[in-house]
Amino acid sequence: MDKFELAKKLKTLSGLTDEEKSTLIELLGSHQKYGLIWESKPENVEQDLDEKLPILTEVKEKAIINDTETEHYPNHIIIEGDNLHALTTLRYTHPGKIDVIYIDPPYNTGNKDFVYNDNYVDKEDAFRHSKWLSFMDKRLRIAKELLSKKGVIFISIGDDEEVNLQLLCKQIFHESNYIETYLWISTTRPDNSSPIYRRNAEFVLCIAKNKASIEYFNGVISSTSGMPSLSKTKEKIKTITFPANSVHTNLEDGIYYAGVKENGRNPKWELLNDVEAKNGFFITPVSLKGHSYWATDKKIQEELAAGTEIWIKSETFVPYYKKAKESINRPTKILPVEYTKDGIYANTELNDGIFDHKVFNNPKPSTLISFLINFIDNKNVKVLDFFAGSGTTLHATMALNNADGGHRQCILATNNENGICENVTYERNKRVINGYTTPKGEDIEGLKKNNLRYYKTDFVGRDRTTKNMRALVSAATDMLCIKESMYTELTKFGKLILPKVAARHFTDGKREMLIIYKEECIEDLVDAIYDMDFENKLKVYVFSPDRDPYEDEFIEVEDKVELCALPAAIYDAYMQVIPKKKDKAVEIAPETEDNVDEEVWSVDEEGEA
Repeated sequence: MDKFELAKKLKTLSGLTDEEKSTLIELLGSHQKYGLIWESKPENVEQDLDEKLPILTEVKEKAIINDTETEHYPNHIIIEGDNLHALTTLRYTHPGKIDVIYIDPPYNTGNKDFVYNDNYVDKEDAFRHSKWLSFMDKRLRIAKELLSKKGVIFISIGDDEEVNLQLLCKQIFHESNYIETYLWISTTRPDNSSPIYRRNAEFVLCIAKNKASIEYFNGVISSTSGMPSLSKTKEKIKTITFPANSVHTNLEDGIYYAGVKENGRNPKWELLNDVEAKNGFFITPVSLKGHSYWATDKKIQEELAAGTEIWIKSETFVPYYKKAKESINRPTKILPVEYTKDGIYANTELNDGIFDHKVFNNPKPSTLISFLINFIDNKNVKVLDFFAGSGTTLHATMALNNADGGHRQCILATNNENGICENVTYERNKRVINGYTTPKGEDIEGLKKNNLRYYKTDFVGRDRTTKNMRALVSAATDMLCIKESMYTELTKFGKLILPKVAARHFTDGKREMLIIYKEECIEDLVDAIYDMDFENKLKVYVFSPDRDPYEDEFIEVEDKVELCALPAAIYDAYMQVIPKKKDKAVEIAPETEDNVDEEVWSVDEEGEA
């Protein structure tokens, strides 16, 4: 009997409630014939979401803003809080917007490196691997929703969970999107205590949102040294032809005749046609036969189009080439340690460089993460690390921007256990931006073309009462600033001076956003919009107890605005990732305080506050 027939029989059984039947059928349908299976283990932080919804609140005194009137720098973000809660908020602010995720999760070695529900998981825990998989599964599923169409995720991992992680990622992202598990040389001086092995490498798993959308990865960029020959003995003999006036030469002007050319060694090249040299070029086509590194006319045309020079230096007629630009060698499975550096470098960089004492165990080198981020040939990517630890990923992003003039933005999330977020993650990157002095007295110049903003996770009630809904919209202001990347608040809107309890107005210099908390203010705000001009459509977020963004009220200015009803849009994003529950019905009740009427508005008739 197959599972479909069994499901039909379950529906007819007596003695079971409808809910029990539904649960059994759901379990039957979720059975996998192939794949990674584990015992699901709930987390306290997940259960928090049964009753509360996370929001982000800015800690303004920690902000580092270096923008000028003419230049606007990347706005990097640190989120202090459990990463499951932080990811939930990002599900609203950044769906499909993250291009690169790098994470360095706990390796679950059993040596007090993995905390689950406030307890370390040791090697003797019967559910050790299930707890880790449950923990990672929840976070990776949200991470997938954050990735852009061309997005990729890199995950550092050790031997204990590498196999499980690869299976988990293939299950979540689909096997066809798996790219590679790279090897990072973690030490060039491996421990010699084991009589069996000397472990000197860790893994970096890479998987894409949609592998088919990725054209190529950057790797090691190298310059062509000298002028290499096209001769390669192991290649088959081929005939290659270069167009007239495309081959440079050191030969004197004159006619050179076809034939096998002597060079005193093998392989020899045969000139297949008579050619004429004049003013440093062969003004006739040049056809050669030999063990050629290049194989086709198409390859020759591509190289010539790219500016590669072809040279024949002597009467041996051996062809040489000189690249017009640097070449890129695609990433190899073993990452080049001369570029990525190792753990010793990372420890010195952080604990004996930025700081003067040990603040973090086993950090990753910023050079490794810069190398991985640079796989993506885009200098404006958004980068996320939700196991931020010491904050290496932000350091790496800023260093890469400094090296190539990029405008990459980075978001970090980590809890504040033992003060790590404030005293290490934030403090490290504050020093990187502002500059610092090493323990050896060396002054390191700051990477000042960066902004940094600090947020904490907080909560509002999940039940959809009017009070909770208004609280969510009011508390979501900082999230909306992140979502729209608008942080400059204007006190005036047209000639209206806005009371913050009613509405708030933000801009990035080109775009503007209006958040309306009191719907009774809409009429006056629409009148103001009618008299205003905007470079782009005004983004209007408006509180609404349902999904109606008051389109009828904005009909006169519909060509100037883009409307969004809150908190419905937030609920829609959150419900995709938080535990399911039967939400209470919306309770619409008359409000007796904080109403805004005509007396609240201040009108600036002269255009000045």
